[in-house]
Amino acid sequence: MKLTTQKRIAAEILKVGTGKVRFDPEKLSEIKEAITKSDIRSLIRTKVITVKKLPYQSKSRTRKTRAQKRKGLKLGPGSRKGRRTARLSRKTAWINKIRTQRKFLRSIKDKKYVDNKLFKELMAKAKGGFFRSQRHMKIYLIEKGVFKKKNE
Repeated sequence: MKLTTQKRIAAEILKVGTGKVRFDPEKLSEIKEAITKSDIRSLIRTKVITVKKLPYQSKSRTRKTRAQKRKGLKLGPGSRKGRRTARLSRKTAWINKIRTQRKFLRSIKDKKYVDNKLFKELMAKAKGGFFRSQRHMKIYLIEKGVFKKKNE
């Protein structure tokens, strides 16, 4: 008994592949008589034609991992792909760094820790990439004598 046409029509109606369509082995004669789409639809309604449920891969572990990544976990060096500059461009890193340094310099100028001459000198150094970070800038200013060490 050849039921390829019925299988194809059923697959089209159910929106699955032909391999997933399952016919009830006791009602094959009924299926053979079904020629039109409406016939096939009525057989689907009466559960003579069904969709096979194939074993799928569980997504529970994936969901758990995704939830952890949203929290900022599992992002260590072992799970990174690409260089540091691929993950955060050089330009963006520079913008972030220079903005914090300039903000810091403006704040210490407003608090009158530095005069205009030293401020301009520090701004030029910052622009030239002399300071690695805001912390490096603070260390430099402590050495210059602008700030005092905390334990003094």
